[in-house]
Amino acid sequence: MNETAKSNSAVAPPEVQSAPLDITQIQAILPHRYPFLLIDRVVEIERRKRIVAVKSVTINEQFFQGHFPGYPIMPGVLIVEAMAQAGGALLLTEIEDRHGKLIVFTGIERARFRRPVLPGDQLRIEVEMLAWKALGANVAVRLSGKASVGDKLVCDATLSCQLVGRQKSSDSGEGEPAE
Repeated sequence: MNETAKSNSAVAPPEVQSAPLDITQIQAILPHRYPFLLIDRVVEIERRKRIVAVKSVTINEQFFQGHFPGYPIMPGVLIVEAMAQAGGALLLTEIEDRHGKLIVFTGIERARFRRPVLPGDQLRIEVEMLAWKALGANVAVRLSGKASVGDKLVCDATLSCQLVGRQKSSDSGEGEPAE
């Protein structure tokens, strides 16, 4: 994806959403649910440009039971997942039929973990859209993500994701990616 592909698409002018999104509004956008919904609130959205979300990390998180007993640290892969979920919220707000879609990883590049995230921390997740490309009925995006606690950067990465259709499974009732 290049800047030409991004700039040639028909894009409405960016707008900053003034009201934050609470957990109920996030659940109306993202298909993730507890214990895998990793953003609690969206504090800022600029259409097709950037999003800022927060995750309040508590000792009650299931992953702390085993990561690590006696020294609880939020797994780095879950910090990257939180960045992807914030990016997913940014992308899915642009999609009318989002309930029939899933956003899936296609790549993670240059992930760097700089400091541990501990119970009691509030993770601030900032994701910026680097590229947006329509692929027929699907959309591919490239995102730059940063996560911080206070003024300290704890993780940064470049993420690639694709929006794909999903279909209902007849036995579980859960959505599965379409082939």
